[in-house]
Amino acid sequence: MTRIIKNSTPGKERNHLSKAIVVTIREFMRQTEPDNNTRDMIAFIILALREIGDGIDKSVIAWEKRGYWVKADKYRMEWAWVMPFEQDLIRYFKSDDWGQIAGKLVDLMGRFSSIKVSDKHRMGKPWVGAYKEYLSVK
Repeated sequence: MTRIIKNSTPGKERNHLSKAIVVTIREFMRQTEPDNNTRDMIAFIILALREIGDGIDKSVIAWEKRGYWVKADKYRMEWAWVMPFEQDLIRYFKSDDWGQIAGKLVDLMGRFSSIKVSDKHRMGKPWVGAYKEYLSVK
């Protein structure tokens, strides 16, 4: 029997999702008024933040197995903002408070300020269809 090799690690997924969030926020800020595309964007960001939050524990498991408790706790604290941020976005999204959402997204861009994504990226539009998925997962 052959070994199954997993190429995707939580760190790689987190990096990819972070870049996709940056691209989505850039496009959101170009919107003049909310539409279905805007709903897809916010739903995608919420789902991506949830995925990032779930990946944090997966990332620190290896450190905890080796007894690096301080390093694992520091990493968790570094990413502790993700879940409350996601909950705030969900609350504003449910009430269609686009002003608050825009403010939160500006804060989120500050969190991801070290992430560089070219304007000529090849990610496409990662948010397309995310609202449907958000409704089914919710």
